[in-house]
Amino acid sequence: MATQTKRRRVAVSRQGTVAGYGMVARESVQPGELLFAVPRAALLSQHTCSIGGLLERERGTLQSQSGWVPLLLALLHELQAPASPWSPYFALWPELGRLEHPMFWPEEERRRLLQGTGVPEAVEKDLANIRSEYYSIVLPFMEAHPDLFSPRVRSLDLYRQLVALVMAYSFQEPLEEEEDEKEPNSPLMVPAADILNHLANHNANLEYSPNCLRMVATQLIPKGHEIFNTYGQMANWQLIHMYGFAEPYPDNTDDTADIQMVTVREAALQGTKVEAERLLLYERWDFLCKLEMVGEEGAFVIGREEVLTEEELTTTLKVLCMPAEEFREFKDQDGWGDNKREEDSLTITNIPKLKASWRHLLRDSVLLTLQTYATDLKSEQDLLSNEVYTRLSWREQQALQVRYGQKMILHQLLELTS
Repeated sequence: MATQTKRRRVAVSRQGTVAGYGMVARESVQPGELLFAVPRAALLSQHTCSIGGLLERERGTLQSQSGWVPLLLALLHELQAPASPWSPYFALWPELGRLEHPMFWPEEERRRLLQGTGVPEAVEKDLANIRSEYYSIVLPFMEAHPDLFSPRVRSLDLYRQLVALVMAYSFQEPLEEEEDEKEPNSPLMVPAADILNHLANHNANLEYSPNCLRMVATQLIPKGHEIFNTYGQMANWQLIHMYGFAEPYPDNTDDTADIQMVTVREAALQGTKVEAERLLLYERWDFLCKLEMVGEEGAFVIGREEVLTEEELTTTLKVLCMPAEEFREFKDQDGWGDNKREEDSLTITNIPKLKASWRHLLRDSVLLTLQTYATDLKSEQDLLSNEVYTRLSWREQQALQVRYGQKMILHQLLELTS
């Protein structure tokens, strides 16, 4: 189970790390240098666990929306197996009852602290899916194999904790380019690699090779500094939802704010005066749905320096703002034959150059979005002053960073559209 390290250049430490513990460099490390390697035999997955054969045979009955059920069953079995080779690894896990994901916060606290961020809605979907998955697939499987799953692991609470653990600590091997059409690889647990904390400006990266997984430095890491992996390009709302923490402002360069697609429709409806205008607006919206540019549950995603859903937002503003006659023509051509003009490019820097009608609709959409939060930007800025911030609970601090980062992006949009 031991991982290979190069002259013990790294150490697990509780000192000098951003979370409960992390990994630090014992000596200066150059970019491209190997920090440690994990042999494939040490990975814990549905294939390497002691019931891998059974999970493979029963694969058809273990299909789920998440695709995580086989790994979760592997963990449930190994956790209670008296002689599991993974016991030393489990001893390094955080205490399951103390995970900080918002799914474990009281509902009132979750709604109060994260209203408007999109997190409460995501958590409610998770909890419903976890419950459904547990009672329809997982529990029946464990009851059908009582010799492999003791009564102590047949628990919805434990299952929920393991889902959060897999959400936060598992890895997913990327598909090769020629495998793009295949289903994504199943998640797996990677001892040692899952000790590393995350930063958008990370200094290490996990590389996959046939015999092992290698953690390699991507920039100079001075002696005593923490080693950070990346969990991907994650906005703060995604970090708190999946991992239970947020990066303090302004460190997360991948942060985003969402404008719900239906909010733009609502903003456009505010500008209609008579029933005929409202009907035409709904016709335009239905056409955008047909073009698969919008949906009732979708969102336009705005980053600090770019609009991540540029095509969708550009097309939506164009269709909702164009004169009626032009829309008829556009619709007859099924949205084709329209030349994209440079001044219609929806980069952040180009927003002030957009047509006045587009800017007006975008501004109204931002104002409606800001109304979904319980507090305004000034309140958040007051809370961020050092004296007050240090008195907040850990959850209050994390939720504040999520809200503040989103509102800063939205207020930047307000300035650009005014």
